[in-house]
Amino acid sequence: MYDPSAINFRTLLFFIGVYDAQSFSAVARREGVSASMISRVILQLEDTLGQQLFYRNTRAVIPTEAGRLFIDYARTMTEQLSEARKEMLDRSLEPAGLIRINAPVFFGQRHIAPWLTELSERYPRLQIELTQTDDYIDPHRDASDVIFRIGTLTDSSFHARVFGTQYYHLVASPAYIEKYGKPAFPAELNNHRCLVYRGSSGPNRWLFREPGGNWIHQPVNGLLTSNNAESLLTSALGGMGMVLFPDWLIGDSLKKGGLERVMLDYEGAIKTEPQHIAAIYPNARHPPLNVRTVIDYFVDVFGTPLYWQFE
Repeated sequence: MYDPSAINFRTLLFFIGVYDAQSFSAVARREGVSASMISRVILQLEDTLGQQLFYRNTRAVIPTEAGRLFIDYARTMTEQLSEARKEMLDRSLEPAGLIRINAPVFFGQRHIAPWLTELSERYPRLQIELTQTDDYIDPHRDASDVIFRIGTLTDSSFHARVFGTQYYHLVASPAYIEKYGKPAFPAELNNHRCLVYRGSSGPNRWLFREPGGNWIHQPVNGLLTSNNAESLLTSALGGMGMVLFPDWLIGDSLKKGGLERVMLDYEGAIKTEPQHIAAIYPNARHPPLNVRTVIDYFVDVFGTPLYWQFE
């Protein structure tokens, strides 16, 4: 009867070697053992599987149909065991050398840079290079090891570790609310002062929906339009108008009371598709230790739910 515990890593390597070389003696010379030992291991494997794996003659060792079937399983098992051994070995090593991190400008300033000191103290042999840009980064072509991005994940040519989902909220300062009141419906925004972010593709579209409903575009006239989110946030905190901003940008101001959420019966967004916060890296069977270390570190830092989110 088949007993998987009787098949070890070395037995599989001997089998693969004999299959490829069609010779016991060739494998024996390479492994530094006797041909009789190789033959004995293969016989034990055949007994364990209950199948003859090779036809033996004086000229060659020819795989049987069972041998040709088992070779794929043997290769898969040895590859998986090799990967597991390498990962276990990596865990005993210390991350070291250059790690190149790329992040969006404002997200990087608020939620990446503040945590790099602790990362460096924990792994002193890491040399960190941080580049911040809102431009599209191709992980296969650009010199980046870990790319923090916010958006819809559709490209299967890279791996992604999702930290969470970005949510938008319509907010205003207590001073603005006291002076101008709160809108109850999206259409009332026409009577309010709106501060609008304008990117390379134009001003953000303000979308709203009731929970479970369809997204509806609400056109707004921007009292202030800017390509700098910090400037718009500063203006909102000063009472100039309302902004529709992501939770990671306004979470701290909400917790401290500098801003308040308005129009709570509606969800807000600038795109209809869910926007994920993720770390992406080139498609690799076994990601480098430095890459895994940095991503695991920020998984712990950001937490679940993400530390800047609120009820």
